[in-house]
Amino acid sequence: MSSNPVAETVASLLPRAKAELAELVAFKSVADFAQFPRSESEGAANWVADALRAEGFEDVALLDTPDGTQSVYGFLPGPEGAKTVLLYAHYDVQPPLDEAGWTTPPFELTERDGRWYGRGSADCKGGVIMHLLALRALKANGGVPVNVKVIAEGSEEQGTGGLERYAEQHPELLRADAIVIGDAGNFRVGLPTVTTTLRGMTLLRVQVDTLAGNLHSGQFGGAAPDALGALIRVLDSLRAEDGSTTVDGLDSGARWDGLEYTEEQFRKDARVLDGVGLIGDGSVADRIWARPAVTVLGIDCPPVVGATPSVQAGARALISLRVPPGVDAAEATKLLQAHIEAHTPWGARVTTEQIGQGQAFRADTSSPAYQAMADAMAVAYPGETMSYAGQGGSIPLCNTLAGLYPQAEILLIGLSEPEAQIHAVNESVSPQELERLSVAEALFLTNYAAG
Repeated sequence: MSSNPVAETVASLLPRAKAELAELVAFKSVADFAQFPRSESEGAANWVADALRAEGFEDVALLDTPDGTQSVYGFLPGPEGAKTVLLYAHYDVQPPLDEAGWTTPPFELTERDGRWYGRGSADCKGGVIMHLLALRALKANGGVPVNVKVIAEGSEEQGTGGLERYAEQHPELLRADAIVIGDAGNFRVGLPTVTTTLRGMTLLRVQVDTLAGNLHSGQFGGAAPDALGALIRVLDSLRAEDGSTTVDGLDSGARWDGLEYTEEQFRKDARVLDGVGLIGDGSVADRIWARPAVTVLGIDCPPVVGATPSVQAGARALISLRVPPGVDAAEATKLLQAHIEAHTPWGARVTTEQIGQGQAFRADTSSPAYQAMADAMAVAYPGETMSYAGQGGSIPLCNTLAGLYPQAEILLIGLSEPEAQIHAVNESVSPQELERLSVAEALFLTNYAAG
């Protein structure tokens, strides 16, 4: 990175950032309080609140959101008449999954092969640290030139919509001229990227019932309708022969016209096994950024070990459907429900329950904030030009903020590049990316203030 006072300050603060990230990662802040203690999330929330107070933030508060979780808010006043920028991240994390699959403990930040490993290190506790680093660098070099609002969400990974509903109930709280969502990631390490589209999502729980109770497969199998078999038929109907998503009435042929993603690179990033083909048609970017994608997240059925020779009376699955910008998530949910009902065989009884939903998002890349960020990225990543990419995931808050503040410019950056393996075992963050993106955010705030 070229010599720059802000960059030099961020570099000097990196050891402190690592220590703080270790403290934050240590909280098992999964917002599923049936499996993880609420006290862990409360501890993480208080850590963020204390960090904001230490940086001079005013009005720091733990907001009790309608889904029973807490978001952390703070306001740092800038010069009189300055623009206001909202910085977003979330402190809740995904469950660790198979803890035995982690090379090092998931809630213990560990340096290995030049990366820092731990659940939430990239998604998105690292985003909290990124915001703090950027602000500290500015304070050490003349001051923060804008008003800054920070909001750190406590249930983003659960998709329960607590912060979205709180924002709608308190529409002035998060009002800003520009919003930086620190929950995305570069297309690859070292390539500065702003995410301009997000797929929306819907989550459905599907229950299939056929019998009053399980039956002996030797006595009744062959005529008794098997609920698990019926469910498998339903799930299979959601994919074409090539693996493309097929939901009746839902367009699956859109094209992506931005940054491309080679199949070779995707196979490497996704760790596809040798000889296993990718699913779907069109380019990889078409498939993951521009088209709907269904995923079976789980099935309730007897495990292989201990299974009895029974025809199953009931079976249940959790289905995720990602939808691209331009597709209304509520309408997609109705189409998915109708498809499931239409494709359930043998007259089996089927019920669907929606347990989560978020709309897709598309940013306005022609806004002045994008030029300010491009100029900042050029300094933080010498020799590189900022790229625009999509993201297959969803951040429902983006659409809520866009609806509440239509004049606000929304940018998505972050630490979740492919090597980070967010949501998987052995999640990690690149300290070089943390350093560069902290510099970029600091310089963006300076550029945006002057624009």
